[in-house]
Amino acid sequence: MKKPKFQCPTGMHDILSGDQEYYQKIFDVARNVVSFYGFQKIDTPIVEQAELFSKGVGLDTDIVEKEMYTLRTKGGDFLALRPEGTTPVVRAYLEHGMFSLPSPVKLWYFGPFFRYEHPQAGRYRQFHHMGLEVFKEKGSIMDVRIMQIFYNILRELKFKNIVININSIGDNKCRTQYKRLLINFLKSRQSGLCANCKKRSKKNPLRVLDCKEEKCQKIISNAPQFIDHLCEECHEHFKGVLEFLDEAGLPYNLDSYLVRGLDYYTKTVFEITEEVRGVSANDEDEERIQKKPLSLVGGGRYDNLVKLLGGKDTPACGAAAGIERIISVMKEKEIKVVSSYSPKVFLAQLGDSAKKKSLRLFEDFRKAKIVASESFNRDSLRDQLKTANKIGVDYTLILGQKEVLEGIIIVREMKTGKQQIVKFDKIIEVMKKKLKK
Repeated sequence: MKKPKFQCPTGMHDILSGDQEYYQKIFDVARNVVSFYGFQKIDTPIVEQAELFSKGVGLDTDIVEKEMYTLRTKGGDFLALRPEGTTPVVRAYLEHGMFSLPSPVKLWYFGPFFRYEHPQAGRYRQFHHMGLEVFKEKGSIMDVRIMQIFYNILRELKFKNIVININSIGDNKCRTQYKRLLINFLKSRQSGLCANCKKRSKKNPLRVLDCKEEKCQKIISNAPQFIDHLCEECHEHFKGVLEFLDEAGLPYNLDSYLVRGLDYYTKTVFEITEEVRGVSANDEDEERIQKKPLSLVGGGRYDNLVKLLGGKDTPACGAAAGIERIISVMKEKEIKVVSSYSPKVFLAQLGDSAKKKSLRLFEDFRKAKIVASESFNRDSLRDQLKTANKIGVDYTLILGQKEVLEGIIIVREMKTGKQQIVKFDKIIEVMKKKLKK
């Protein structure tokens, strides 16, 4: 077959009907869970002023340096397709005066985001995040609350071996001291770092800890640990987080080199993954088990961001889940999603008068909340019964010229082939009873 002239841009994808069910399932589960915890939904534009991200996320981050899609409008505005969700929500929080709302202010979002990066498994240039943001709450318990909510969402989606990887990166006071230690540590090891990390070690040394290159990982494993250099306030906050995690019974690992890739984080940072457990049965399983699990959720505390963007000192924390990553793991683990369109009844009609009668009957089914299917373009009863079998309905209703004249309809039970004649004006009532059994 000839290759189509026009295709999706590299790193982007069409979401076809089969995958739509996964997106809808995740959205529905997330909405139900976060609504219980009192979160209100917010939608921000997919484009924002580019300066919002360079100021909020950080000039020396990969997102701002390499990954943002930017554009100049005809009016001269310099805009960016949003690469992440926290900064736009903070902008909206300030712009709409949400700081005057009762504490804490709890918001959630679900939508597309954009980053120009190398496409790979579970990662696209257009992707979807579901995120939570909480303002005016400084206690350790809210950090854990965010983790608990995402843990519950993943459990609802049938994930089993969930683990929270957690660290503290302190605040501006203790981070300055730690950066000096890290810079000194990296100075004598420059030759062993990858090209990117050689630059990072001078401009933003914390990014070195986030490098996935094997040779950098070996060096990082001997670097000073953040939690050994926290000030008293950050130490107490992190101690509180761990105590609440223990009390909530949430599984976690301390990851001393976890920093996340955005400059606005303070104190708690975390990622949630699903660990692969069990003994491998072959080489393919061995490779899969050794592979580092994908981060499904990432987040932390960002106590300085509201002030950085023009507001008052406001404690805040949040996290976001990568929807495409969650879907890829669900498919890998064969976690099934039941289609929202699951007809139980098929309406087979023969002739024009039956088709006309069926139009009204379909509306009656819709009002009665009975999901029905049809094949109006087919005249053969045999073909229509084949379609009904393929769909997997419980009953086929057969309506022809004779039935229209007599005001009746034939109800065929698909499993047994048994048929029953029902008066046309009683069909909704009869089908309700049959489908309740």
